Amino acid sequence: MDIGLSKLNQTLTSSVLRILRALARMLLRHGLPFPTFVDLAKRAYVDVALNEFGIPGRKPSISRVALLTGLTRKEVQRLAEPGEPIDTEAIERHNRAARVVAGWVRDTDFRGGDGEPAALTLDEGAASFAQLVRRYGGDVPARAMLDELLRVGTVERLPDGRIRLLTRVYIPRASDLGKLTIFGSNVSYLIDTIDHNLQGAQPPRFQRTVVYDNLPVDAIDEFRALSARHGQELIELLDTWLARHDRDANPLVRGTGRVRAGMGIFYFEDNLGQPEGTAK
Repeated sequence: MDIGLSKLNQTLTSSVLRILRALARMLLRHGLPFPTFVDLAKRAYVDVALNEFGIPGRKPSISRVALLTGLTRKEVQRLAEPGEPIDTEAIERHNRAARVVAGWVRDTDFRGGDGEPAALTLDEGAASFAQLVRRYGGDVPARAMLDELLRVGTVERLPDGRIRLLTRVYIPRASDLGKLTIFGSNVSYLIDTIDHNLQGAQPPRFQRTVVYDNLPVDAIDEFRALSARHGQELIELLDTWLARHDRDANPLVRGTGRVRAGMGIFYFEDNLGQPEGTAK
């Protein structure tokens, strides 16, 4: 066997195993059994092989997909049938709620005198919650949007009836369903970007990580706060730019085609125990 190919396979196997460990931890926590995961993995292999690895000018065949995936023709035939539909309603609900919160943060019409997002009346005045939803939430009724944001803990109702924003970004803290929807999209975006860059496709997509592995525990709280503050600043800056160029947020935008683009930022840490040479 070619030594270079063997090393490549070992590295790929090791990398996939690290990804699967993190995935298995989450799936076990949410009660997804291994047989279900296996069937989902097979379905993903068949779907990608059918739609992305065909021979130009030829119709994808069951036999070719079986050859590519290592599955039997019978399995490929079964898995090629339409499976469970993607929960597009949950994805759209997340997108609209995220746009409403982002508009609340950046639009000066909905800020207070201190420059922060103002507490809004439900439907009184030009700067009401209802007006905010009409501007950024599409055709979703203001009451429905309020129910969603209250349900996941993004806003609260004050004693005087006004609605106050609790977080500057839509994160469904109180909703496992919402968090799992984010998980499905964000992880796939990251893997797509890594795959794009590994292929050497042009232009390369921005993908950077900064990590040090011998930090004292005492420094972590400060780094968490620093990374959260600057990460939020960058997200808000990019959100403002994207909103000016997105047809949903700005109907005056002109141009051809339709593209989804964005940037994700996440914090991570891993407790490695005692530093080398330190007595336990």
